[in-house]
Amino acid sequence: MEAIVYLLRFVFDAFLMILIMRVWLQLVRADFYSPFSQFIVKVSNPLVIPLRRVIPGFGGIDLATLLLAYVIATLKFVTIALLGGFDIGLISLYIGLLVLVKQAGFLLFVIMLVMALMSWVVQGYNPTMMIFQQLTEPVLRPIRNIIPNIGGLDLSILVAFLLLNVINIILTGNLPGWAQV
Repeated sequence: MEAIVYLLRFVFDAFLMILIMRVWLQLVRADFYSPFSQFIVKVSNPLVIPLRRVIPGFGGIDLATLLLAYVIATLKFVTIALLGGFDIGLISLYIGLLVLVKQAGFLLFVIMLVMALMSWVVQGYNPTMMIFQQLTEPVLRPIRNIIPNIGGLDLSILVAFLLLNVINIILTGNLPGWAQV
């Protein structure tokens, strides 16, 4: 049973991250023609395009993709809770929202970690690094305004890691013990 739950979490998390990334790429107006952006769009199109015919965007936000991500996050929780034998109700709608927010924070954490590692290794222009910088700049810029570079070191990612962990602890504290997904 643990192997099945592990595989289900992986599938739900992978698709959820792709949907979150799609919305995020649109919000920051990232380079659409980058190979990374093209991958995200082509993988998510089969479910997003039919939903867009019914749910239009609003104010530059892709509501169809955002709603699909919320449904996937809720389905993740419901599926794992039912496999664990837990009784769920309307709380699953609330927990689905928390799962979506936690997954977005985890994705931001991973992207910043990869960016930090790439900054040590990659020399020159790299399209993936440019996309990651476009994605994280709205989060890191306010931190950089408060904490400037110290001795040539950018500590904004470290501060963002700390803030993301604090937010994760707060969100996890709002979940019942059996609902930790």
